[in-house]
Amino acid sequence: MTTYSPRPDDVRFLLNTVLGAPARLGALAPFAEVDDALQAQVLDEAGKFVAEVIAPPNRDGDEIGCRFVNGEVLAPPGFRDAYRAFVDGGWPALSAAPEDGGQGLPAVLEAVLYEWLSAANHGLTMAPGLLHGAYECLRHHGSDELKQRYLSKIATGEWLATMCLTEAHAGSDLGQVRTRATAQADGSFRVAGGKVFISGGEHDLTDNIVHLVLCRLPDAPAGPKGLSLVLVPKRLPDGARNAVHCERIEEKMGLHGSSTCVMRFDDATGWLIGEPNRGLAAMFVMMNAARLHVALQGLGLLDAAWQKADAYAHERRQMRAPGPAPASRGSEAADLVAEHPAIRRILDTQRAWIDGARLIAYRTAVQLDVARHDADPKARERAQRWCALVTPVLKAACTQQAFHGASECLQVFGGHGYVREWGIEQVVRDARVTMIYEGTNEIQAIDLLVRKVLADGGAGMSALLVEVRDELEASRDIDADAQRRLAQLRYLTTTLAMAAAAEPALPYEVADDYLRVVMIALLAWAWARIGREAPQDARWAAPEAAFRRWVLPEFEMRLGIVKRACEAVTAQRAPA
Repeated sequence: MTTYSPRPDDVRFLLNTVLGAPARLGALAPFAEVDDALQAQVLDEAGKFVAEVIAPPNRDGDEIGCRFVNGEVLAPPGFRDAYRAFVDGGWPALSAAPEDGGQGLPAVLEAVLYEWLSAANHGLTMAPGLLHGAYECLRHHGSDELKQRYLSKIATGEWLATMCLTEAHAGSDLGQVRTRATAQADGSFRVAGGKVFISGGEHDLTDNIVHLVLCRLPDAPAGPKGLSLVLVPKRLPDGARNAVHCERIEEKMGLHGSSTCVMRFDDATGWLIGEPNRGLAAMFVMMNAARLHVALQGLGLLDAAWQKADAYAHERRQMRAPGPAPASRGSEAADLVAEHPAIRRILDTQRAWIDGARLIAYRTAVQLDVARHDADPKARERAQRWCALVTPVLKAACTQQAFHGASECLQVFGGHGYVREWGIEQVVRDARVTMIYEGTNEIQAIDLLVRKVLADGGAGMSALLVEVRDELEASRDIDADAQRRLAQLRYLTTTLAMAAAAEPALPYEVADDYLRVVMIALLAWAWARIGREAPQDARWAAPEAAFRRWVLPEFEMRLGIVKRACEAVTAQRAPA
């Protein structure tokens, strides 16, 4: 069974050569001393650590999984040692501020690290996956006392954190949350209620777990505007066990190495984060960071599936490939599976998704730091616009491709892919949940179209599309083709805004298709940028060709679906 192996050279090409990330980040004050050599060293060491420490216990995580014993959750074999090495190596604190025990490095390096971690061992990576979001939430909204007590512990990964939103009766409808918080005379709160689907709600990886719990104060208004956020630790400051209980762990389709807990808070002690009834605003920082990380999980899992399938295809021989005899045939009676056109199509298509989506995701991570640190207000505004519009696109598109692309990679193995020996079926199972959590992909599409694109009549999306259009060179055919598609998307957005004014339900019906149009247009931009920097490089030529032949045609299909829906509204509203 092939274990995942990061490839820093691919990442450096995208970051340095295509995006010019070192120079862009170096112009920001916090990263003035973060040069190419330091970033290369971090990536090289991260790649070694992931391959040598994080990847090996992945199979036990799936086959043995977490165990629930007398209210306690025991991690799979090897997980505790791997996580301790993760903390001791300073990896959780990569982008946290130095004053909080962090290393103060750019967010894009953390993004690459978590992509690799998820590819190597998704179950284990779920444990620290919310650390950055919890850190940012507490750093921006916590009281000085809470920050002094918890911030450095979370930043360094000494204590893990959870995000307790979902309740059994509510699902994604947070307006129905019933968990209650009652103020106490000493300034604390007593939290009572139940939560479900809480990743890492209980485990033995760390001595303490910091739960960030959405709840209601007694006089809170109904709906999402009445939610508050309370920090509820597993262990109180004096070391005593808080009234926080794990009732059971879910038996899941995949992701067996991560405990998904049903939690009960029995008047547990906690402290308010931010203002009363403003819990969603405080948690939004956490949720947005989590959505980008989930997109990177999708990329990592797809890359893990591709690596397994590619390795198998270059070892296994099956029948004669059509066409002239490949050089690899020699005296063999059958050709390598990789020589068959159907298999090359599968492998190159998934590689096209991985490489193109990586460029978009890495740019988004760079833009996060630009939005925080650039001295130019207009640059910060452009960066924030990019992150707001592109993050839901990445989350939905990358996780959908992770599941469907991993299923395609399983096909490369034939019958062997369906049995556990090769490990590919685990990737398919583990990838499926990424389409659901941190907001289902349908919710991401609605967030994109209804709340962000149409809220200003499409002006923000239009400005973003013009921005990426201007990075391309119309004199190059590939760039010109990408520019044409960006123009089509701008026109579609205007058309959709007009039709939505006449039929409010329309955007909800076509949101998924619209998101796919946006993603493929951005992929066209990405591959134009990659192709400009690597025009003769065989490593990038095959996936680029696959993108144009097998992925790009979806643009016209999705565009047509949305256009026809708009035309149907117009026809219904036309006078008889």
